[in-house]
Amino acid sequence: MSALLALLLVALLPLAGGWLAPAQAKGVTFIRDAEIESTIRMYSAPLFRAAGVAPGDVRIFLVQDRSLNAFVAGGQKLFLHTGFLMRTENASQVMGVIAHEAGHIAGGHLSRLQAQLKKSGNASLLAFLLGGAVAIGTGRGDAGAAIIAGGQAVATRGFLSYTRGEESAADQAAMRFLDATGQSSKGLFQFMHILEGQELLSPSRQDPYVRTHPLTSQRIDSVRRHLESSPHAAEAPPAEFEVAHRRMRAKLYGYINPPARTLRTYKEDDRSIEARYARAFAYYRKPDLQKALAAVDDLLAEQPDDPYFHELRGQVLLETRDLAAAVVAFRRAVDLQPKSPLLLTELGRVEVEMGDPAMLDAAVGHLKRALVEERDDAFTWRQLGIAHGKKGEIGHSALALAEEALLQERVNAALFQAGKAEKHFPRGSREWLQVQDLIAAANKGKKRQEKDNPQKKKRR
Repeated sequence: MSALLALLLVALLPLAGGWLAPAQAKGVTFIRDAEIESTIRMYSAPLFRAAGVAPGDVRIFLVQDRSLNAFVAGGQKLFLHTGFLMRTENASQVMGVIAHEAGHIAGGHLSRLQAQLKKSGNASLLAFLLGGAVAIGTGRGDAGAAIIAGGQAVATRGFLSYTRGEESAADQAAMRFLDATGQSSKGLFQFMHILEGQELLSPSRQDPYVRTHPLTSQRIDSVRRHLESSPHAAEAPPAEFEVAHRRMRAKLYGYINPPARTLRTYKEDDRSIEARYARAFAYYRKPDLQKALAAVDDLLAEQPDDPYFHELRGQVLLETRDLAAAVVAFRRAVDLQPKSPLLLTELGRVEVEMGDPAMLDAAVGHLKRALVEERDDAFTWRQLGIAHGKKGEIGHSALALAEEALLQERVNAALFQAGKAEKHFPRGSREWLQVQDLIAAANKGKKRQEKDNPQKKKRR
């Protein structure tokens, strides 16, 4: 948990032609990426099951921040800083930290944090960390799609830190979970040594993870003793875990760092998959789109059935405004990963952008499939509203836009769109009942906002 982590609150800030760029807002930047989220779920799902937590109930948030940090909050929200992911040297270290965070969930340590949050009186932060849906939408699923949760930045300070006893208990739980899944605790041990070097630094120079997860020699000794007796101590992660880890680091490096730095780190004579992947992102960001396209095609020549290479190809083609070719690339990505909500949304968005009425039915279908997998994605609801609008289906368009507005906590807009939709559906129909639920939820949200901000109610 970061004692200094700034969290921006719930409403997203849409701009013409896309979403707010990272440089245009203050606070935390979240990124959505289908491949990285899939990698984290591959690592974490067995660990959460061992902890007695349904993996599908855990929401994963990728925070674009160079500091070394990872934490759970709100019961079942896992936050991972890109700085943490890029600092880890192997998949085992990532899994060790996730197992530790699962230990905090299983140990009920978050209940104390919830009580502290309530005492803090910060209703917005409370809603973010403890509350229901925090809407984070995106126009893209690749790491290049940065999302800003807009609003007032707040510092969490010390109430998101753990006691030494809780840290030790989480370590013990982590080792049990790793053993139960046939994994070594060596990664957790290695990560502790990475942190150990920061103990001598002044608090202002320490990474947030060190400040809020107190490290002791007893904790390190405990993991060392466990490794001496564990039957899985020498167990290496599956090969595909390590491949995914190298690709994840390369992708983040190529997205986050200046292109020149990426090209210096991943040199042209390095023909590994991850090096070529990082360079493709560097060219994409320069932008040198022709070189980026050539780099992606080089990867696809070797691995033609990789959905994320097709996704990146679609993104590059989208930037060149070759929409027809981009649709082909995204369709191939979806064929290979048919349940990825981010890939489905990307495909639906490009089909809408084509401006071809013949594609609108397919776009609606893809966007609805995305919402089956991830119903609280505001951007997908918006794209669905646009698609229905272009088809002349005004009621369905208003209904989708009401869902988007409610997720963004724009309650007045949600009520307006819901009222508009209500006129188009027969009383008692499925859509009419959905409208009633939206109106009830928006009115409840409006009362809560007025309670939190009495001055706003007086000005009306």
